[in-house]
Amino acid sequence: MHAMVLRARGAPLILEERPDPVPGAGEIRIRVEACAVCRTDLHVIDGELPNIHYPIVPGHEIVGVVEALGPGSRILSIGQRVGIPWLGKTCGHCEYCISNRENLCDVPIFTGYNRDGGFATHVVADAAFAIPMDAFADPVAAAPLLCAGLIGWRSLVAAGEGKTIGLYGFGAAAHIITQVCRWQGREVFAFTRAGDLAAQAFARSLGAMWASASEDTPPKLLDAAIIFAPVGELIPAALKAVKKGGRVVCGGIYMSDIPSFPYNILWEERQLVSVANLTRHDAATFLPLAQKAKIQTSTTRYPLQSANNAVSDLRNGRIQGAAVLIAT
Repeated sequence: MHAMVLRARGAPLILEERPDPVPGAGEIRIRVEACAVCRTDLHVIDGELPNIHYPIVPGHEIVGVVEALGPGSRILSIGQRVGIPWLGKTCGHCEYCISNRENLCDVPIFTGYNRDGGFATHVVADAAFAIPMDAFADPVAAAPLLCAGLIGWRSLVAAGEGKTIGLYGFGAAAHIITQVCRWQGREVFAFTRAGDLAAQAFARSLGAMWASASEDTPPKLLDAAIIFAPVGELIPAALKAVKKGGRVVCGGIYMSDIPSFPYNILWEERQLVSVANLTRHDAATFLPLAQKAKIQTSTTRYPLQSANNAVSDLRNGRIQGAAVLIAT
């Protein structure tokens, strides 16, 4: 197998040849077809998440085919297409796992962070956390659904039933959730980096009724806002943009420090909440919805060995939609 390996914080990924991994008890080996590149991968590469042990292979939006079964792995079958998301395993017995909150497990394993991920030709995963994907014919188009889609969906559920939704940071997650909102009959207001006219045009092409810079005031107050960009300064702006009783949802795993802000922009029962990780139930709910709503992901393809180019393009805002690595 081949893998793009991170050996130190902030270092470029290095293409390495390794022996094919052997799945252990309850595990499967997957031949990777496609792996989308997520902003969380940037946080891993930049060392912004704690307790990273090097070397590590990033990547957690994996679509591939089951190639080998470990002992006791009877859930899936050889040749079956599956998805491997961020949540790779949980303990199953902490207070969160036993109360249907496995996303908050005390001792989780995350794909591409605590265990090697999908920037590779092969990956080993826990069979119980693999998501059947046989209904998706195109692995490249499906890959962004496994984090951008799932975290976006979890964030949208947390935002509530409001009809006017603001999306701060128009990347992979926002381009999927805009389509979901429009299918549900909601109005979308897109907020981008100042001067990013391409992102604003992209948002409007997907159905956003308004798109402008994050510093701008929308034409009407919002029922809720979701912040996908890892920028703490956006929280006061989003609180000002939502109406009384509105909710601001932070959808990222990492965010820069939040500046102080006056209490009056939080008052009147506005809420500020965060979303952490995802659950298997999120996948069981969202993926059929994505098919029913005919969600179309916009992808830019890169060969596996060009992972550093994909990371750079994502970091510098040169991608509309999602970057996807093709394992060849």
